[in-house]
Amino acid sequence: MNEYAIIVAGGSGSRMKSEVPKQFLKINGKPILFHTLEAFNSYSEKLEIILVLPMDQIEYWKNLCATYDFKVPHKIATGGNSRFQSVKKGLSVINDFESLVAVHDGVRPLINPSIIQKSFKIAQTHGAAVVATKLKESIREIFGDKTIARDRSKYYSIQTPQTFQTKILKTAYEVEESELFTDDASVVENYGAPIYLVDGEYKNIKITTPEDVIFAESILMLEKK
Repeated sequence: MNEYAIIVAGGSGSRMKSEVPKQFLKINGKPILFHTLEAFNSYSEKLEIILVLPMDQIEYWKNLCATYDFKVPHKIATGGNSRFQSVKKGLSVINDFESLVAVHDGVRPLINPSIIQKSFKIAQTHGAAVVATKLKESIREIFGDKTIARDRSKYYSIQTPQTFQTKILKTAYEVEESELFTDDASVVENYGAPIYLVDGEYKNIKITTPEDVIFAESILMLEKK
């Protein structure tokens, strides 16, 4: 069964206080997106990678690839005005319904290839596999001006990749966009398919703030030792 990965990268540098979009910021000497695509290519060189970028960032990306001699094979799709629309754009590149597709945030460069492998395996069997981690901290739910403690063991923090049988994800996305769709799992759940969780890693963070860059660089340096 063919496998695809849609890497969605449409962020800005606002929370980074940077003029450079966060997916292009460097960690350990090269752009964040390079690390992300390399992780998926490390999982399998047969994997077809589709990178979804805003129109005004595509030329910048191509120049980066040329400057760094970046060789990971991938296709480029033009993104939409939201993550939902960008995933749809990525899906439109895939004409193979009898396949598997993982959707991943471009700014999660620390994803372990072994977790990518597990997500594809579970998606092949069950249809939908979402990487998640157990909560480490106590949580409380707000009710008006009061809060109530909740059992954290019943809750998970959701990450990416989120991996699906392609026919399920394509069909699920044939709906109008809703503010309730916070990720691909919520779109598929709306369609009616069950979601199976894959144990992730706490290091698989989504880089959004300057502190995240420091954390990611530290992890990469430790892994080199």
